[in-house]
Amino acid sequence: MKTLMIQGTTSDAGKSTLVAGLCRVLYRKGVKVAPFKPQNMALNSAVTVDGGEIGRAQAVQAQACGLMPHTDMNPVLLKPNSDTGCQVIIQGKVVCNLEATGYHAYKPTAMRAVLDSYARLSKQYEAIVVEGAGSPAEINLREGDIANMGFAEAVDCPVILIADIDRGGVFAHIVGTLALLSESERARIVGFVINRFRGDIALLQSGLDWLEAETSKLVIGVIPYLHDLHIEAEDAVPNTASSQGQSVESKLRIIVPILPHISNHTDFDALRLHPQVDFQFVKINQTIPAADLIILPGSKNVRGDLEYLRANGWEQAITKHLRYGGKVLGICGGFQMLGAHMHDPNAIEGTAGSSAGLSWLEMETTLTPEKQLAQVSGKLSFADANVTGYEIHMGVSTGAALNHPALILNGQPEGAISPDNQIAGTYLHGLFDHAESCAAWLVWAGLANMESQFDYEQLREAGLERLADCIEQHLDWRKLNAYLSDE
Repeated sequence: MKTLMIQGTTSDAGKSTLVAGLCRVLYRKGVKVAPFKPQNMALNSAVTVDGGEIGRAQAVQAQACGLMPHTDMNPVLLKPNSDTGCQVIIQGKVVCNLEATGYHAYKPTAMRAVLDSYARLSKQYEAIVVEGAGSPAEINLREGDIANMGFAEAVDCPVILIADIDRGGVFAHIVGTLALLSESERARIVGFVINRFRGDIALLQSGLDWLEAETSKLVIGVIPYLHDLHIEAEDAVPNTASSQGQSVESKLRIIVPILPHISNHTDFDALRLHPQVDFQFVKINQTIPAADLIILPGSKNVRGDLEYLRANGWEQAITKHLRYGGKVLGICGGFQMLGAHMHDPNAIEGTAGSSAGLSWLEMETTLTPEKQLAQVSGKLSFADANVTGYEIHMGVSTGAALNHPALILNGQPEGAISPDNQIAGTYLHGLFDHAESCAAWLVWAGLANMESQFDYEQLREAGLERLADCIEQHLDWRKLNAYLSDE
């Protein structure tokens, strides 16, 4: 069994993307490969085949390997619910909420789970491609590290360092990172990958030659900037741009507020890329644009995020939007906001207590310690359309609104839709990922002419194939094969 770890000089250097691409190349070569990320801090997550929760990026990497995602692929997931605290998920299950100092003391326990999951994967696969987190040179986090070099040292695996040239300073990032590592950690790095290069590679060659001479390490390749590549984001909310092929005036206008603790914003990737949708993420303090549909997204701190919405005029703006015939959809935490009250008696997401909701659906929600995790499938209640997705929530909603469900999942009513058909809510994530369901929701929201069903799943798969083609072309596989396969 071969193990190779990808670490980055910075966050968003391209670690997740490189791991996904390497996994797809190996999968196409017939190698039995799996992804692994010891520790992930992200609010985008996915439900696994074994009923747990992992980072969304690892679910995408599993798809690149031709696998269903499993909790062993990301044994430690941290989901921030405040500036200093987070929910701690170990091997797919919530174990506690900890402040930063408390988690530092918890790391030895977390490391045992990491090594336990890695050992299981090692027995099942021929290769494991590991993704680090942030940078290995974060001095304040080095002690007890389980995410980067601490893991690499524990399992004795080689490391490739990836750096993003598009943001500038790529040689300083690489050399500076090496300077801050210990001697044994520096020796573990077998080469570099430079990501997001634009221009003539010949103009970069002198810098690459200098880097190899300065560090005595190999440059394994330079990956070009891939315009319009779609790989689901690990955490950062993406920039939005209108889809091509139609004027903005002819499209359905959809907006989503960027909540302070927004979660699973990958729910909206299919809408961002849909050719008949003008989609915008809107910062809470920005002017609220006109729209046909406003979607309230998931949140890791629902009561706190609703307070932010109210303080910035969103409640009045949505009330006006509804008065003029617009539609509103709430997903997960956004669904909970649509009810009359939200209760958090156990201080699961913040200070214990209750908050008034928006009262647009006759229901209320109580947060409970047991998280609901499930992969589900069924139909929409208002259209003949199949839907599949997953639920990740800690709230239990009750009330008369639920007598008018928005969906039927696993044979049971789910969500709610108002009698006037203007407001809907659901706990289901992945609502727009499948062509039938996406088309039905867009018609519900007011799209007059559905030209053709947009196949987001096909687009996602095409993105992985394009990424693999690029990585296969631009990395030196004579150097890589020693670390990834027996060729």
